[in-house]
Amino acid sequence: MSTHPLVALDRDHLIHPLVNYQAHEQRGVTILESGHGAYLRDAQGTELLDAFSGLWCVNVGYGQESVVRAAAEQMRKLPYATGYFHFGSEPAIRLAARLVELAPASLRHVYFTLGGSDADDSAIRFITHYYNSTGRPAKKHFISLERGYHGSSTMGAGLTALAVFHHHFDVPLPQQHKIPSPYPYRNPAGSDPDTIIRTSVEALRAKVRELGQDNVAAFFCEPIQGSGGVLVPPKGWLKAMRDACRELDVLFVVDEVITGFGRTGPMFACEAEHVEPDLMVVAKGLTAGYAPMGAVLMSDAVYRGIADNMPAGVPVGHGHTYSAHPVSAAVGLEVLRLYTEGGLLANGQARAPRFEQGLRDLLAHPLVGDARSRGLLGALELVADKADKTRFDPALKLHERIAVAAYRNRLVFRAFGDNVLGFAPALCYTADDFDLMFERLTRTLDEVLDQADVRRALKSI
Repeated sequence: MSTHPLVALDRDHLIHPLVNYQAHEQRGVTILESGHGAYLRDAQGTELLDAFSGLWCVNVGYGQESVVRAAAEQMRKLPYATGYFHFGSEPAIRLAARLVELAPASLRHVYFTLGGSDADDSAIRFITHYYNSTGRPAKKHFISLERGYHGSSTMGAGLTALAVFHHHFDVPLPQQHKIPSPYPYRNPAGSDPDTIIRTSVEALRAKVRELGQDNVAAFFCEPIQGSGGVLVPPKGWLKAMRDACRELDVLFVVDEVITGFGRTGPMFACEAEHVEPDLMVVAKGLTAGYAPMGAVLMSDAVYRGIADNMPAGVPVGHGHTYSAHPVSAAVGLEVLRLYTEGGLLANGQARAPRFEQGLRDLLAHPLVGDARSRGLLGALELVADKADKTRFDPALKLHERIAVAAYRNRLVFRAFGDNVLGFAPALCYTADDFDLMFERLTRTLDEVLDQADVRRALKSI
């Protein structure tokens, strides 16, 4: 165990998200000290290639001096401005306007949050207010996808469909419901795209019928399910679900916290299918992780439904102290400039075929059953038997072995508990970065494959 003095301080005082607390106390923290471009350096001086953009968020890479300058200049000028009591600041106003320029045409209004979880939570609150305001108070039921992720707030965690976010938290709530994920690799309906799309639409219609159309408020979905295993639905799926929601009089909410800001190719994944949602939540790439910020983008119909039905002088009782924070907004404006004028969006699009090919080439590896991606968001799914897609025994803790071996090979990515490996390289990646990523990833898989009990667990060798 490391003797670095910060390790003991961390163990004694800092609560980490999404870890087993006792396991973290025993293991100790991995301290990251600096970053530049696509690379991180830890406290021991080890240089690591980050293939996950921090937590799907550092889309512009580390050490972008123009972003640092934007933050510093705004801190000197005006480090904080409340959005309460009709106050505001120039960066927040300009960022809201810029987001509306870039977003699907249906979205005309922006509420800023601190991140994705409270953006999802805010969306739920706005939707509830909207239906109460417009005389439809029975519309209180929400539908989302199995394996979906919509944050870990009190309400959002119930829309999330990952068991770890429910354990001992008393969610999901009775008004929160799930329909099956499209999950092409493991869809019971098979892998045919048209069948997958039709099955999803039928599942949504059936759930609305079961609950009663007058009782269903909204359907939440990610264009690609990130934390559920980077599940890439067939092209046309998102539009079909949007059309079904319109037919069923259900608000369509797209969670682009992970997929937004060039991650899947266009600025937003909605663009690829010309989808115009009623609400969209974003975060992560909005500031590329340089400062906390998320947002709810809202259609004029939803906004006016709330605004025009409030009694005169009565405020809408939803807010955050740091909503529309001027420093975060200044960072967001510069990050958006880097995507567009700075060429990072174009670079990500140009590099995506190399990323996709590198993942697909690894289908030849004995451990890999599936490779999937869109833009610079992708995954490998590891299986014990490629023929019948049998998963490894959880007791093998394969994902932990993969993570340890990857770090030893100076590569960082996400190894999920069901042995899906998630990748989200920064939009600044070069051809050499991708060559190094796949070289180190292949070495990692080979090293784990060489472990005797892993090799014995394989049914396809």
